[in-house]
Amino acid sequence: MNIQQLFEFCQSKKGVTEHFPFDEDTLVFKVGGKMFCLTSLKQWENQEPSLNLKCDPERAIALRATYEAIEPGYHMSKVHWNTVNFNSDVNDKMMRELINDSYDLIFKSLTKKIQMEIQESEN
Repeated sequence: MNIQQLFEFCQSKKGVTEHFPFDEDTLVFKVGGKMFCLTSLKQWENQEPSLNLKCDPERAIALRATYEAIEPGYHMSKVHWNTVNFNSDVNDKMMRELINDSYDLIFKSLTKKIQMEIQESEN
C-alpha cells in the first residue's frame, strides 16, 4: 500500500474527511469529527511509513503480541491506539482490516443522529 492507496481507501468510507490539525506533516482522517487514522507524510517520504489506528484494548494487546509491526500508539493513548508500521509483517490486506476496524470503532461511538446524517449524506 502506498500513500495514494491509503488516501483512496480511507476516503472511500462514508463521511470521511482529511485534516492537518496538528502540523503540516500529520495527515488525519476523521469520521463524524473524530480521528480514526493518523500518518506522518515525512515518514512516507523517508520510506518508513506507519499509521496510528484506534483498536479495541484487548485486541490491541493480542495484535502487539502477534505482529512485530504493531506497537502501542505513538503520542496516543497506549490502551486504545496502535502504531502499525508498514514494510514489516503486516500485509496490505491486514492493514486494510485494521483501518476498517478503527473506522468502525469510531463510527459506532458517534451519536445515532450523526451516524444517520453520515449514512443519509452518502445516498
